[in-house]
Amino acid sequence: MTIKGVLFDFSGTLFRIESTESWLRTTSERAGVPLDGDRTASLARQLADAGAQPGGPAPTVVPADLAEVWAGRDSSTEQHRAAYTGMARRVPLPDPGLYDALYARHMEPAAWRPYADAAGVLAGLRRRGVRTGVVSNIGWDLRPVFREHGLDAWVDAYVLSCEHGLQKPDPRLFRTACEALGLPPEEVVMVGDDRRADAGAAAVGCEVFLVDHLPVEERPGGLLPVLDLVG
Repeated sequence: MTIKGVLFDFSGTLFRIESTESWLRTTSERAGVPLDGDRTASLARQLADAGAQPGGPAPTVVPADLAEVWAGRDSSTEQHRAAYTGMARRVPLPDPGLYDALYARHMEPAAWRPYADAAGVLAGLRRRGVRTGVVSNIGWDLRPVFREHGLDAWVDAYVLSCEHGLQKPDPRLFRTACEALGLPPEEVVMVGDDRRADAGAAAVGCEVFLVDHLPVEERPGGLLPVLDLVG
């Protein structure tokens, strides 16, 4: 069947969050909490291991007292904040105000970089008359990120987990996304980096195309094959 629509994941697919070290350094400098290079690097490693940065590395261990909130972290804005600030508080930072400041930083458009081929692929799909949407497990409104980086004009619909109380791989979220495009799932491709969450689109009949979750510099053309899928 001809592909008429493409759904994209956000983090690790179209955009990548800044490094954990940059995240911490930017936040601490703004807060007036001086950290030397070695201290920044050490705390950044601990935050990464804790899974404290949304869009960053997964936690090495999920503490028992956070297991429930972590499992449902993308189902609401409140749970998302509780999960990630809870993980961050596992790391002793020099100022207690940094925990909320770090969470606020990750929602800023400047904290995200689009992959090098993201704009070209979205624009190419638009030229071919293919409808595009973003379906993301997330706890906040990512639309400003797309606007700031100039990608919003090529996105027809946004389906965010926190706005629907559902998380991928729940089939209902993918059905909602296909409905937002006005297309049956059999005419839609889901593009993402998560072998569990994004591949769940297959359950409703979507084709699935997976990319590698890599730093921007290491994946210059990972999205380009999507253009071949639509002819």
